[in-house]
Amino acid sequence: MIDLPVVAVLGHSLSSTTPAGLDTGDTAWLIVATALVMLMIPGVAFFYGGMVREKNALSTLMLVFASLALISLQWILVGYSLVFGTDVGGFVGGLDHLGLLGVGMAPVHGIPHLLYVTYQGMFAVITVALIVGGIVERIKLSAWLAFALLWATVVYDPIAHWVWGGGWLGQLGALDFAGGTVVHVNSGVAALALVLVLGARKDYGETSLKPHNIPLTVLGAALLWFGWFGFNAGSALAADGVATLAIVTTNTASAAAALTWMALSWWRDAPSALGMASGAVAGLVAITPAAGYVTPLDAIPIGVGAGVVCYAALHLREGLGIDESLDVWAVHGVGGTWGAVATGIFASVGAAGLLAGNPHQLLTQFVGVGATSAYAFVGTVVIAKLVDATIGLRVSEEHEDVGLDSALHGEDAYFWSR
Repeated sequence: MIDLPVVAVLGHSLSSTTPAGLDTGDTAWLIVATALVMLMIPGVAFFYGGMVREKNALSTLMLVFASLALISLQWILVGYSLVFGTDVGGFVGGLDHLGLLGVGMAPVHGIPHLLYVTYQGMFAVITVALIVGGIVERIKLSAWLAFALLWATVVYDPIAHWVWGGGWLGQLGALDFAGGTVVHVNSGVAALALVLVLGARKDYGETSLKPHNIPLTVLGAALLWFGWFGFNAGSALAADGVATLAIVTTNTASAAAALTWMALSWWRDAPSALGMASGAVAGLVAITPAAGYVTPLDAIPIGVGAGVVCYAALHLREGLGIDESLDVWAVHGVGGTWGAVATGIFASVGAAGLLAGNPHQLLTQFVGVGATSAYAFVGTVVIAKLVDATIGLRVSEEHEDVGLDSALHGEDAYFWSR
């Protein structure tokens, strides 16, 4: 007789045999989906890194990668429990899973609980990382780390609990398949709020702030598009028809938005590669809350709408003179808002929206967007002012002039910068 190996995980001895209730096919898919979502984080880094000036390219990458490391730890120590712990008043989860207490290989949704934790943790990481695009080229790394840790705990975790952890928005019936409000409205509004506290770059409106490496940005957009299949289809938590539908709607909406943004930029000036990349991301954002609830044909107007409203929001932001550097609010905040509303209009698979005879769902979606926006904005302002009053948010003017790569990190992105 051959003894089966035993592995100790979190204090529990686990046999290598498959636990009852665990689906190995779903588990395999969620492992892949987790890796795909993780790949989106360097995708964000490259997407943002190409859009800043050469002297701040590494600093931008550093802010995103630091977010991956920091929030990965925050999530297993306290974040998961605050989102998925026992509901406390519909607002936040309890501390019953603090430090992953009680989390092991026993199945949750047919997959190992520990895998579910890790998959959901990638959403927390990317939400924080998205905010970076609003405040690049002028924020201190130490300030960002302090802000990110506080924001994930005080803003992201409660909002995620509202929708996904048994909180009041989920109880109300708000639909958010993969994070339209939890991830995109939340991060987009937070980026705008943080910018209003931080202020504009010192040479904003005076010198050229053009992207230094658009091919890098297009690469980042491609990684995001690829990884988004895990982001949306993985949210089905099973290798099934819903996951398949989410992959098709995700690809369709992104394609429609990319072509729409390209057409708008062509009509205004010239067909822009940067614009097409931004449009693709806007479509991905907008389909996120709807991915498993709408048909592939419904994904087309959702994508077209994302291209239009996000393009308009970008120019509105420029007209108002707000230096939200890489348009996190325009693409993620506005795109996520449109996607959440569109879910209430077009939902017809597993849920009914306005066109399927349920106007109440549209009202519920507006409540979700409004509550998320208000809490994210106020929470971000409070945290930003606290960090600014203690360690300061901004780098010195001298460091901003020299560039953060050299001033803060002692490195250059390219050998010819030396």
